[in-house]
Amino acid sequence: MLCRLSLCGRKNIVRLAPALGCSASRQKHTLPDLSYDFGALEPHISAEIMKIHHSKHHAAYVNNLNIAEEKYAEAVAKGDVTTQISLQPALKFNGGGHINHTIFWTNLSPNGGGEPQGELLEAIKRDFGSFEKFKEKLATLSVAVQGSGWGWLGYNKEFNRLQIATCVNQDPLQGTTGLLPLLGIDVWEHAYYLQYKNVRPDYLKAIWNVINWQNVSERYQACKK
Repeated sequence: MLCRLSLCGRKNIVRLAPALGCSASRQKHTLPDLSYDFGALEPHISAEIMKIHHSKHHAAYVNNLNIAEEKYAEAVAKGDVTTQISLQPALKFNGGGHINHTIFWTNLSPNGGGEPQGELLEAIKRDFGSFEKFKEKLATLSVAVQGSGWGWLGYNKEFNRLQIATCVNQDPLQGTTGLLPLLGIDVWEHAYYLQYKNVRPDYLKAIWNVINWQNVSERYQACKK
């Protein structure tokens, strides 16, 4: 059985081992292609950052997830529960890294920026007071992430509300908080250091210029169904 990651967390195929709630499978994960060139987000995110981030960092999560799942499948076949348990951190870290980055690339666009439209904008105003207040809150919480992690706009399906949350390291939003991911901002240093050095607030200010609000809106509509 395949686990699926849709616009709200389940449509694009992202297979994880039983430790993350899915049965084992021999089909390997692959690095998703970008829908734009590495340099398309300049001057806000440099081509060098995008190339390293996608081709090195995300690729490493994919490779290490495949390795961990192969070892997990072997442990399951042998009935080796101790090894299964020892592989849980690698599955969570690399699986989360793959999920998070797969969302992140689609949240960005060379034609991004500005404000969302329609129902998403109205929901943001309802739940945060205004679009500017929403941006300020997400940026403030993302700046405050200690070490490495992510800032997220998520959807609380139970209460039909938008919520902002942060996750450490590569912890996936849905698995950590139950929120469905709409917009993720990577605040690991590899996402910005070559261009913005240690000034994370400058990166968080610039990234709004390339946010793909159409993609975020599509995720919001899919999550409401």
